Amino acid sequence: MLIRRAEIGDGELRDVRLVGDRISELAEGLVAANGEEVVDAEGGALLPGLHDHHLHLFALAAARCSVVCGPPGPSNRDELAAVLRSANPRDGWIRGVGYHDSVAGPLDRWSLDRLEPDRPLRIQHRSGALWIVNSLGANRLGLDAAIDVPGVERSADGRANGRLLRIDGWLRERLGEASPPDFSGVGACLAGFGVTGVTDATPGNGPVEFEAFGSAVARRDLPQRLIVMGRADLPDTPTHRVERGARKLLLAEDALPEFDELVGWMRDAHAIDRPVAVHCVTRAELVLAATAFAAAGSHPGDRIEHASVAPPDVVELLSELPLTVVTQPNFIHERGDAYLEEVEVGERAWLYRCRGWLEAGIPLGGGTDAPFGDPDPWNAMRAAVERSTRRGQVMGEQEALAPERALALFTTPSNAPGGAPRRVEAGALADLCLLTRPWSEARRDLSSRQVRITFCEGRRVHGA
Repeated sequence: MLIRRAEIGDGELRDVRLVGDRISELAEGLVAANGEEVVDAEGGALLPGLHDHHLHLFALAAARCSVVCGPPGPSNRDELAAVLRSANPRDGWIRGVGYHDSVAGPLDRWSLDRLEPDRPLRIQHRSGALWIVNSLGANRLGLDAAIDVPGVERSADGRANGRLLRIDGWLRERLGEASPPDFSGVGACLAGFGVTGVTDATPGNGPVEFEAFGSAVARRDLPQRLIVMGRADLPDTPTHRVERGARKLLLAEDALPEFDELVGWMRDAHAIDRPVAVHCVTRAELVLAATAFAAAGSHPGDRIEHASVAPPDVVELLSELPLTVVTQPNFIHERGDAYLEEVEVGERAWLYRCRGWLEAGIPLGGGTDAPFGDPDPWNAMRAAVERSTRRGQVMGEQEALAPERALALFTTPSNAPGGAPRRVEAGALADLCLLTRPWSEARRDLSSRQVRITFCEGRRVHGA
């Protein structure tokens, strides 16, 4: 394929030839070979394909078949009830996602019974850690029939209250969700944003999930290149465009592991040449992770996920370690108005920092945390630049990035977020994103609407 008149990084127009899965030539006035497909870029910027360094594919596929139960959807109890009434059950269940307590307060089975008494219902909190079921759902799961699983909350009388904390694997098994979801809609959606690679950061990924991802890529349901984080038993058997990533450790402040245990997990991963990624959304979790990394020793690719709250003293602590941070600036826009009500004034400037990490010399990559965040990385880039909530309030403006640096959050190598951004150059993999406009215009409106064509390994996966 020959792409004519594409704007490359230096602002000059070049013709770009793709042969197989690689860029073979960049020059002016390349002559089309006999039968070669030609695309006129019309001066649009040709970028390296975007890589989302943190999302959750199984959950994203399931969310596409679910009803949104929180902002920017329903914002009060009546609106939530209306959404649930109009929902179409899937496999006998109404499945809701994205709930936040600002809508109707903390939920349990009895509050859900008042909203939906006639059909089994399960709603996931937007944190991703909690599911809530109504009484019909509790009965279907057997919660009132001597089922006693850690994570099933119970009231004072011993009865299950419908709240299921961090037991997604058990819930999937109990629901009989043995077959992998259809990833084709997810693959097409991400391709429409110019995404050519993703890192699945789900801590529970194991052999079953790794095989499912490999099959989805082989069928081209997922055209993207995949790095898969997960458990200690995640296979090290890379397939075409799918490889094992870091051992993922999830810290929860209300149930932190013993320090020596955490250090042991890190050392075990490092011993088999595997990096570690630690989920940290509170200051305490971030400090624990940093001190554990210092004790365990470093490994290339070790990283902190989210780093949601990072005061200056914690940034200084991390700057002494060879760690990368992968954060989600989109949450400033998506959840910022709630943060303004829930987070103390003195801590708001330290939420989902960007510039502060870079000034401390810490490599910084970007992810969306989809489906717990919007999967469109252009929204995350725009949030990194504007630092604006949905209602237009600016949070942490000193953390704002220039558009070029915001783009770089998603164009660094798949296995080195925060490294040098990939370049459109001869010999590079032909994972590319062609925009409708030159970068000088696109940078003023960071939007996926300007994604014209997406190429994965030189094959067009989005755009006419």
